Amino acid sequence: MAGGRTPVWKSIAATLRDEIADGRYTPGDKLPTEAQLAGRFGVNRHTVRHAIAQLVEEGLVRTRRGAGAFVAATPTDYPIGSRVRFHENVLAAGRRPEKRVLSIECRAATRGEAQALALTKGDPVCAYHGLSLADDAPIAVFESVFPLDRLPGIDRHLAETSSVTEVLARAGVPDYTRASTRLTAVLADVTQALHLHLKEGDPLLRSTGVNVDAKGVPVEYGRTWFAGDRVTLTFEG
Repeated sequence: MAGGRTPVWKSIAATLRDEIADGRYTPGDKLPTEAQLAGRFGVNRHTVRHAIAQLVEEGLVRTRRGAGAFVAATPTDYPIGSRVRFHENVLAAGRRPEKRVLSIECRAATRGEAQALALTKGDPVCAYHGLSLADDAPIAVFESVFPLDRLPGIDRHLAETSSVTEVLARAGVPDYTRASTRLTAVLADVTQALHLHLKEGDPLLRSTGVNVDAKGVPVEYGRTWFAGDRVTLTFEG
């Protein structure tokens, strides 16, 4: 209604927006809890939640289930080239890298996996599913598939370390390079959205690649689904 009062939740959102702009809260900072903000502004938590939801819609704030609300961090620069190393890339961007293992399974290769790894469909492979984080924020989910006969014991090594570089070194591959990369825009499914703290249908960028050893033999077929607004992929020659 013209001339009416500004809704309280809009006033709270404006105050927090100004404080973010002034640097009181910087990218990655956690905002006060709903209870703390409700006490500060003298309102109920539902009103605070409405204000936070507005800032989330604007892209200024992100919420993590069970963790709270955080000022949206600037996207992490992630180079894609002949030497793709997750930990090195994230550290170079000034962030703290972390990988969490979701599952490790030994199974038969699918047709696509066999083609990528120069195997026969049904040959044994080890599939490693995980979550990649930068400064505790999930930025990608991934699946790495390794040829078991070519890399004996790699399933055991994966149970001991989350680093693909370390795992391959233990399996007799001291160095590897990226032979090919394909990028595709996709939408998050329910599971991906849950892991990445997104909504189902939010945009993701899927990277599909094959890594080879010094002789050009495929040692890893990987697919990574990046949260589209948290990573800036850059290509290196």
